[in-house]
Amino acid sequence: MYLIPSRILSPHTQFYVREMRVLAYSQLLQSYRSVSIASLSAAFGVTPSFIDADLSRFIISGRLNCTIDKVSGIVETHRPDRKNALYEQVVKQGDVVLNEIQKLSKVLY
Repeated sequence: MYLIPSRILSPHTQFYVREMRVLAYSQLLQSYRSVSIASLSAAFGVTPSFIDADLSRFIISGRLNCTIDKVSGIVETHRPDRKNALYEQVVKQGDVVLNEIQKLSKVLY
């Protein structure tokens, strides 16, 4: 590995490796609707418990759009719909505007 011996890059090794893991997970999960934890661990050459813990951290932080079904041992991918996201954003912004108008009307009358 080239990052650890370098005095300049060594402090950033953990961040870089974490970001590469997120990219690798997202690329693999993007291709499938559901993947077993065992096949993920075999693909990356780590234990299933490491995959479970690692994916859990990324899912909680919002970096990956999937859920883990521990009973079945499956990771299910959720593909966000762009139109629904835009619709929700417009509704939220519309609510904010309406609330501000209501506050303004109370002040004026």
